[in-house]
This record gives sequence, structure tokens and C-alpha cells, in this order.
Amino acid sequence: MAAEQRATPLRLGSKAPNFTAETTQGTINFHDFIGDNWVVLFSHPADFTPVCTTELGAFAKLEPEFTRRGVKLIGLSANSLDSHKEWIKDIDEISNSHLKFPIIVDNERKVSYLYDMLDYQDTTNVDEKGVAFTIRSVFVIDPKKTIRLILSYPASTGRNTAEVLRVVDSLQTGDKNRITTPINWIPGDDVIVHPTVSNDEAKTLFPQFKIIKPYLRLTPLPKDKTSAV
Repeated sequence: MAAEQRATPLRLGSKAPNFTAETTQGTINFHDFIGDNWVVLFSHPADFTPVCTTELGAFAKLEPEFTRRGVKLIGLSANSLDSHKEWIKDIDEISNSHLKFPIIVDNERKVSYLYDMLDYQDTTNVDEKGVAFTIRSVFVIDPKKTIRLILSYPASTGRNTAEVLRVVDSLQTGDKNRITTPINWIPGDDVIVHPTVSNDEAKTLFPQFKIIKPYLRLTPLPKDKTSAV
């Protein structure tokens, strides 16, 4: 695609670009679809491909956990609506799932270009017309339409659905409790007191907090205080 047609690169904190697209559940306006929810938007190189099939099955089986957190899932693949519908049958058969979330029809790569989901590393990752396939991108978007997470995987590597859910828990819990989360955190583990919280304020907010270093203060945060319940 010509350079002048490239969308502005997206960064953490960017507003998620709006678009109208056909999906397996009808035509959507993306911002209307988001509404007051969190959204996980994730792309796939193509229908009827092995890694993508396992990924969509895993997301479908984990969807109730995302829904419980106020998160909507929406996939994208660069094929036609009829292709998507037939592919879903295979996904459900192979994964013993019941895929309910929409999959965007993006055979013209309009959304893929808008969100910069294309593969510029593997020049062989193209369709029969020589058009670049999408890579495995993940965007976590909050109710303000702000992009909070961007992940990009090569076409050869499947994603980790549990990690996407863990990041959602971290973001939602941090927004609610003025904390950040350390390496490998899962709900119920100790968290880090946010740098903007003074020690005096922390004594009220987090009575059990401990000062490890002036820049590192840990505090217990029960699982029932996180978004995982």
C-alpha cells in the first residue's frame, strides 16, 4: 500500500479509530459496538488456518470470563463473510466451543491498514493476490475508546488468551484501586502502590503496605478487590 495511504501509527493512549464494517453478526459501527464496555479486538491472517483456528476456539471458551469483566470480544480476518461462517463451524467442532462474538470481514484490509495490523517482516505472508495478510494483533480498548494495550505476534505464533485476560484484570484493577501490578501478577497477589500516592495517603488506602525501596511499595490486595470476581 502506498505510503500516503498508511494510517497514523497507533500508540498506547491513542483513541481507537472508528470504522464501519460487516461482521458475522451484521454491520457494526465500532465505537457504537464498544459503547460503555471494554473491548478486545484481535486479528488473524486468514480463515481455515491452523494457528488461528486454535486461537479463536480458545477465545470462544474463555469469553464468559471476559463478559463477566464487562469486556466484549471481536475478531478480524481477511476473508469473506461466507468464509467466516463456514470457518466458525470448524472452530466449534475442533475446540468443542460455541463461538458467539463477531468476526470482522476485512478482505479488503481496510481495518487492517487502519490499525496497522499488517506483516512487514515476512514478505511471503501474502494471499493469492500478493496482498499482505494481517499479523496476530491484539488491542485492549477501554470504555473511553482509549487503546490501553497493543500486542503483535508473528503469524507463526499463537497467542495466550490467559495473558490477555490477565492484562485486562491488571488494567481494570489499577484504574479502580490506584495501584500497578508487578511481574507475573495474578489477582490475589500483592500489588504496587501507585507512584502518585504519597506514603501518608497510602497509610489510609493501604494500611498493610510495606516500603521495600522509596520507589517500590507493596501492599496486599485481596482477589475480591480486583476485577476477577
